[in-house]
Formats: sequence, C-alpha cells, structure tokens
Amino acid sequence: MERMSIKTFGNNLLSGVAIAILVGLIPNAILGEIFKALAPKYPMFVTLLHVVQSIQFTIPVLLGTAIAMKFKFTPLWTVVVATASFVGSGVAQFKDGVWILMGVGDLINAILTAGLSVLIILWLGKRVGSLGLIILPIVGGAGAGLIGLMTLPYVRTITTEIGNMINYFTELQPILMAILISLAYSFIIISPLSTVAISLAIGINGLAAGSASMGVVACEAVLVWGTMKVNRPGVPLTIFLGGVKMMLPNMIKHPIILLPIFANAVITGLCGALIGTGGTKESAGFGIIGLVGPINAFRFLDTSPVVSVILVTVAFFVVPFISGWLINFLFTKVFKVFSNDVYKFEV
Repeated sequence: MERMSIKTFGNNLLSGVAIAILVGLIPNAILGEIFKALAPKYPMFVTLLHVVQSIQFTIPVLLGTAIAMKFKFTPLWTVVVATASFVGSGVAQFKDGVWILMGVGDLINAILTAGLSVLIILWLGKRVGSLGLIILPIVGGAGAGLIGLMTLPYVRTITTEIGNMINYFTELQPILMAILISLAYSFIIISPLSTVAISLAIGINGLAAGSASMGVVACEAVLVWGTMKVNRPGVPLTIFLGGVKMMLPNMIKHPIILLPIFANAVITGLCGALIGTGGTKESAGFGIIGLVGPINAFRFLDTSPVVSVILVTVAFFVVPFISGWLINFLFTKVFKVFSNDVYKFEV
C-alpha cells in the first residue's frame, strides 16, 4: 500500500463528500418546491418532482463513488467503495417483506464506511491481482458494508442526542429557546446531519420550528457573503439556493467559520423570537430554501397580510443577510480572526 498522510486521506474523503452532496441535493433543493407547487395543476410536474426527489436517494452511492475517484481508483475499486457506502448509510431497509429507501440514510456512517472500504482496497487491491474481481466486492464491498451496518445504530445516536437536546430547548423561556434552537440548526445544516430528519423525528412546531428556520438562514447568509469573494459566482448562488452542505469540508478543515455562523444565529434567533416567526416540523429544516420557511412563517403571524409580508422579509432576508455581511466584515477585516480563504470551495 502506498504511503499516504492522514491529512491527504481526510481531504480526499471530504472532497468526495462535497461533490456527492452538491450533486445529490441541489436538484431537489432548487426545483423541488417549485415542482411541488405546480404539480396539482400540471401532472407533468408530478413526474419532474419525483425525478428530483429520487436523485437524493443516490447520495450514499454518489458519496462512495466521488470519494473513490478522489483516490484515483480503478472503475472496479470505485464501484466497490460505492456499494459499501450505500449499505453503510442504512438508506435501504428491509421492512415487512419489502425493501424501502429511507431518505438519504446516515451520511456520517456512510462516510466512515466508505473510508473503511478505501483502506481495505488500498491494502488489499494490488495484493490479490486478478482475483480482485472476486475478492474485493466481497471484502471491500460487503465486508465494509457489514461493519458499517454494525456501527450504524451507534452513529445514529449522535442524531438522537441532538434531537433530545433540541427537545430540551423547547421547554425553556421563549427568547432563550429561540436563540439556542437557531444555534443548533445553524450547525446541523452545514453538518452531515439532516435538519429535515431531525425536525420530523422530534415533531418541532410553532416558534421552535420558526427558530430552526432562522438558524438555517443564519448559516446561509454568512456562507453566501464569505464565499462571494474567493469563489466563482456559482458557489454563493448554490449556497443561497440550498447547497449549504457543500461547505462541510470547509467547516471541518476550518472550524473557525462556525464563529460567524453562530454569531449570526444568535442575532437571527433573537429577531425571529421578537417577530414571532413560526413554522411546522415539515418546514423547520428548510430556512429560505424554496421559500418554505417564509411561507410557513407568514401563515403563523397574526397581523394583516401587508404587515406579515414585511415582518417575514425582515426576519428571513434583511436581518440575516445584513448581520451576516457585517459579522463577516468584522471577523475578516476589523478583528482579522481569519481570512476569506477559509470559504474557498475546493473539489
């Protein structure tokens, strides 16, 4: 096995993750809500909605494939890693005699399983020669996938515990609750965890759900401004439209970017609490993606339509993006805590 530093190994994993998440989530994040709104009137959009939604199910496979390609694996080795990642994600589950797909699975476990498969192939690949066609799918694919399934319940406890923490926040004083939930979701949206899955699991609702949306928007706003100066226009635009998780590698390499994100989450959470932005468990994980958060917040406000539109605009667009720009400016130009290079998207 060729010598490889831990840093190089980790960077290859993270770069593959960024590509997979970008390709898998963007179609539905950008087009899903549009197609959903048009589907009742035009049957063609029902099919289109199913297409963009189904692409999400491929993320575990895309993840393994992209990671393998970063290691410059052969086609055989690449598909072996992809199969291990798919199994380890737990996205496919056998229930009541049939196989069903459960969202995108557990991405943290999928990454760990893909990494294990890569290690097996790097160690075993050239040793088995022509027998690799038989041995590698069994050992690197099924073997790594089996270990991934064994670790899956333990890795899932991360999501469970975060859900329990958020449930605890809902019992606190409203303003404190709003700030803490906003902080939690500003981190979850950029992590491998799913804001939507957690929201549905804990049944978050009302002001708590609105605060969750505030956290998602807070993270988006900071990343949009931060990436604007060091990337091509497509990167901040993709983040604005919902591709926040593409910045996961940057967050892991440069955790300092959580500082402006959290600072903005406090401000937006407080703003949302004062305005009274609400939501549902279905809308909590989206923020401004597809305007799901703003539309649901509008429904919860007990004011005239004109006033409600103004309040929603202030809560979801004016405050997050003005404070996001100001916070980035303070940290990069005034206090010089870090440079904008931490936002550079590399694949």
